[in-house]
Amino acid sequence: MSINFHQMDTIGSRLKAERKRLGINQSDFSAIAGVQKNAQSNYESNVRSPDANYLAAIARAGVDVSFVVTGVPGDSTLTEGEVDLVRRFREASDAVKAAALGALVGGTAPAKVQQTFHSGVNIGQQIAGDVTVPQTFTFGSTKKKK
Repeated sequence: MSINFHQMDTIGSRLKAERKRLGINQSDFSAIAGVQKNAQSNYESNVRSPDANYLAAIARAGVDVSFVVTGVPGDSTLTEGEVDLVRRFREASDAVKAAALGALVGGTAPAKVQQTFHSGVNIGQQIAGDVTVPQTFTFGSTKKKK
């Protein structure tokens, strides 16, 4: 299911999107929330705004209430591993946070790896490009001078 976020600028539109994401019709959803079907329709069409009891009831059914109210997805949309990662990141020192970010940013390999070799008279060898594999370069002669 694709979601058009340009049409998600109201609580009602986000509420309807969450209901559809869960695959629940209006009648069943209103029963879960403890309201009449016409109240559910009024919420989704922005005639009325839901109260806290309603939001608490739909949260227990799996609705991302943070998204419904603010338009910003809450932690409930994160996987268990992502929640653990965020928790550990928040508890970490600034040095550990910097190292973690560096590892994540530095761990992204370039889309295209290319090496260019240039050689000519009296210029030796010039190498340009990204190298992302372990390598050893040996410069100089292997013959021992007498």
